[in-house]
Amino acid sequence: MSGRTHAGACPERTCVGCRERAAKTELLRIVAIKDACVPDPRGTLPGRGAYLHPAPVCLDQAVRRRAFTRALRAPGALDTKVLRQYVEQTTVAEQATP
Repeated sequence: MSGRTHAGACPERTCVGCRERAAKTELLRIVAIKDACVPDPRGTLPGRGAYLHPAPVCLDQAVRRRAFTRALRAPGALDTKVLRQYVEQTTVAEQATP
């Protein structure tokens, strides 16, 4: 026996909104496509990604601090309309599910 545990380590990422570390599965991956932040729930889109709790509070903090521009290394401001719509839909769906 090598002394290693067989339980797989869960990768962690930092939310760009609240700056808290969480399991990668709890966070939503964000990718910059052209001049917009696009949600990548499956984690398969190409390019640099940033992670965010799928909550309006974290999204607001990230936008206020311009965290997406820095994390995604974008040359200019990024549009977050599509991302905001996705987060709001996700939040409503979670509240409706018992």
